[in-house]
Amino acid sequence: MGTIENSPRRIWDVRYTREFNDMNPVHVEVAQALGVPAVANREAALKMNRRLVELHDTDTYRLDELTHSIPFLVPQAKKLLDRIGENFRDSLQAKGLNPNLLLVTSVLRTQADVDQLRKGNLNASENSTHRYGTTFDLSYWHYVKVPELRGRPYADVPPEYLRAVLGQVLKDLHDEGACYIKYEKKQACFHITVRK
Repeated sequence: MGTIENSPRRIWDVRYTREFNDMNPVHVEVAQALGVPAVANREAALKMNRRLVELHDTDTYRLDELTHSIPFLVPQAKKLLDRIGENFRDSLQAKGLNPNLLLVTSVLRTQADVDQLRKGNLNASENSTHRYGTTFDLSYWHYVKVPELRGRPYADVPPEYLRAVLGQVLKDLHDEGACYIKYEKKQACFHITVRK
C-alpha cells in the first residue's frame, strides 16, 4: 500500500495577470452597492449579525490566521466562496488530482485593521473592498492537504497544478459575471469580490 498518486488530466493554465485584472475601482463600486457600510472595529462587526455571516472551516476551505481581518462576509459573498470551494473540489476529482482545501487568507477588514495593515504594507488600500464584507482572498500557493481516510497517504499535488485548477474554476465564475478578480502577485492570492 503505497501513496495514492496523482494522474492529472485536462489541466490548462490560465494567463493570470491578463485574465484576472479587474482594477480596484470596479471592485469598490460593487462592494459599496452590495456590502455593509465600512465597519469601524470588530465590536461593530459583531453587531451586524443580520447582514454578515460568520465563516468557519468547511470541507472545501480553511481559514488562515486572519491577522488583519475577521471571518465575516455578506451572504452573497459566502455563497460565492462556498461555490468556489465545491467547484475546486469537484474539478480536482475530475482531473485525477488528490484532494486539497483552499486557504482563505483575508476577509472583512475593519477600519482599525486597514490602519494597522497600512503601517506595514504600502500596497494596502485605504479604500479596501475588504471593508464592505464582499471580498475575500484565496492563496494560490498554499493549500491544505486532505488526509486519506483509509490510512494511505496521498501524494502531494504540486502547487502550480492546484493554482491552474483554481484558475480554471475562477475563470468560469468570472466569465459568467459572478465576481471581479485581481491576481495579486505580491500577496500570492486571488482577490475576489462578489458581483451579484
